[in-house]
Amino acid sequence: MSDGLTNGLFISIEGGEGAGKTTVIAGIAEALQAAGHQVMTTREPGGIPIAEQIRAVILDRSNTSMDGRTEALLYAAARRQHLMEKVVPALGQGQVVLCDRFIDSSLAYQGHARGIGFEDVMAINEFAINGLMPMLTLYLDVTPEVGLRRIQEAAGREINRLDLEAASFHHKVREGFLLAAEHFKDRIVVINAEQQPENVLNECIATIRARCAGI
Repeated sequence: MSDGLTNGLFISIEGGEGAGKTTVIAGIAEALQAAGHQVMTTREPGGIPIAEQIRAVILDRSNTSMDGRTEALLYAAARRQHLMEKVVPALGQGQVVLCDRFIDSSLAYQGHARGIGFEDVMAINEFAINGLMPMLTLYLDVTPEVGLRRIQEAAGREINRLDLEAASFHHKVREGFLLAAEHFKDRIVVINAEQQPENVLNECIATIRARCAGI
């Protein structure tokens, strides 16, 4: 990244709605902290006040008329601010950054499911990230039927605009993630997220330790 070299480790965790990212990230953070690592967990879109404001606009259930390219640009804007204000400083301090969603979500949701195309969405995001990509991405793969059922059964979880999309949209999102995993196979590892939660977590931790030196 031309904004400056980083000393930490950047890992993103991806998945469709109800994939269990929040639970997995908390478990990974606990395991890495127990091993003596400084860990910062964060999310996209959000993580800082400006990006959280953009998140509120994107996920507002009343914004059903939002154009797909507008959505993609808002995600990229939130991503840029989040990187510069939170992720880059943490990496510069040598921390392990665990990020709930990153560029692959834009490829899956806007690039594939919205039909904009990987190339155009990648171009928007290349401008935003300025070369900073995760060293490793864990994609928690779950069928839309299972993921959406988990959301419906989760007590207290707010239903956002993306949750209200038709099942066909969520199937396209999954297709998009799997296409991204094939395209970026050196970076993205697919994890079966329909296993028992402890098995999913153990597989994620084992993958990080196998792929990342010093972990």
